[in-house]
Amino acid sequence: MLGLSQRGLIGIVLMVVGTAAFFPAVFPGTTFTVDLLALAAAALLTIGTYLVGTDVDGRPA
Repeated sequence: MLGLSQRGLIGIVLMVVGTAAFFPAVFPGTTFTVDLLALAAAALLTIGTYLVGTDVDGRPA
């Protein structure tokens, strides 16, 4: 699917989940729990981006 291995697909899923987890943080008056959720979302986006970005065979061009 999309020319990606399982590693790349997991990365895409983490990026989608991380993006969705950011939505509660965009509303005013967030709580500490929502701030922690935003921190976790940032971590998921970072890990997902890394997995997708390094999903290549051989030496990248």
